[in-house]
Amino acid sequence: MKILYLHQYFNTPSMSGGTRSYEMARRLVAWGHEVHMITTDRKGVFDTNRTWHETEEAGIHVHWTPIPYSNKMSYSQRIQAFFAFSWRAAKKAAEIGGDIVFATSTPLTIAIPGVYASKRLKIPMVFEVRDLWPEVPIALGALKNPLTKSAARWLERFAYRNSSHIVALAPGMKDHIINRGYPDEKVTVIPNGADVDLFNVPEETGKDLRKQYEWLGDRPLIVFTGTLGMVNGVGLLVDLAEATSILSPDVRFAVIGSGREEDAIKEYAKSKKVLGHNFFMLGRIPKDKIPEWLSAATACAVFYNGPEIVWRDSVPNKFFDCLAAKKPFISNIRGWSQVIGEEKGAGIIIDMSCPKKAGKILAEFLHDNQRLHEASHSAEMLAEKQFNRTLLAEKLQSVLVQRFLKRKK
Repeated sequence: MKILYLHQYFNTPSMSGGTRSYEMARRLVAWGHEVHMITTDRKGVFDTNRTWHETEEAGIHVHWTPIPYSNKMSYSQRIQAFFAFSWRAAKKAAEIGGDIVFATSTPLTIAIPGVYASKRLKIPMVFEVRDLWPEVPIALGALKNPLTKSAARWLERFAYRNSSHIVALAPGMKDHIINRGYPDEKVTVIPNGADVDLFNVPEETGKDLRKQYEWLGDRPLIVFTGTLGMVNGVGLLVDLAEATSILSPDVRFAVIGSGREEDAIKEYAKSKKVLGHNFFMLGRIPKDKIPEWLSAATACAVFYNGPEIVWRDSVPNKFFDCLAAKKPFISNIRGWSQVIGEEKGAGIIIDMSCPKKAGKILAEFLHDNQRLHEASHSAEMLAEKQFNRTLLAEKLQSVLVQRFLKRKK
């Protein structure tokens, strides 16, 4: 089967950011499918004579078009990037051809080239919903104009109406889609997965990394990885570091990532007198280097800030990476995946409305070797049994193949 896989912000392991599409696509290739990934080269410079270039990544045919993008861009600049890609991707997908279109959001505008290719080639489109757009940007104030909101909601209905099947990353997302009038039997939940093989590194790897940093050594370490944006709650992690510095001064916090809030977080950490003391900002590193840091970690932070709609159905990469690395998680919200983790004993959820109390709970957890051992084992079981990426990729393959076979009939 020839699959047109549309993902505007596709990442390989050598890049920073989530690699769900890469991990899914490489498995589809290994199972005999031809996969063409249509995506953006975010650092590239637009050249009218060279709007596309192709590479092969783990057998995936990746088609890149240069459209600059970063989390530090304004919302209007991001929207311009979304539509620029939609226009180019639509033509490219139709040119390549295939048996089925698999379009993954965000952004929701990915539906435009997906539907275009589907109609033009007369093939089915399966649409993947990773976040509830436009509800989330509306709740965050990114979409304020009534006309813009109306257009975004129309685009959501347009995407669903023209999909032969929809993949949602959490049950709450599925409920939302069904409430929009889409049939229950045409929505499949396939959450983010744990890349067990990627994070299966020798214990010595983490020990060796610890030796490279004088501020770390054998002290307890909380690692946060991901985007430093307004909803990622890293400011709350600063508050936790401040409280913990008094209760348990040996605990260290390492933040790995970048984003538009990076400078503000750094200044906030300075004002709290924790930056360079027990709170360290390491910047962005490639995904394939993250396993070294999680190997060194005592636990991983999964923090959010903002309205409930942002985190209620959250399936953050950092949470699943934590499970894959067999590490406990620390979270400040009761999102879908975090509640499952807590129920299985793979980590703890703390209330950051009182940082001092949260710091006390965290310190006690980090110094309880028996609890840490049990949480580590529970994380490993969740990664292996419930959120194993290969098992989830098999589920996606089944969805795509069924749509393809229906079309052939």
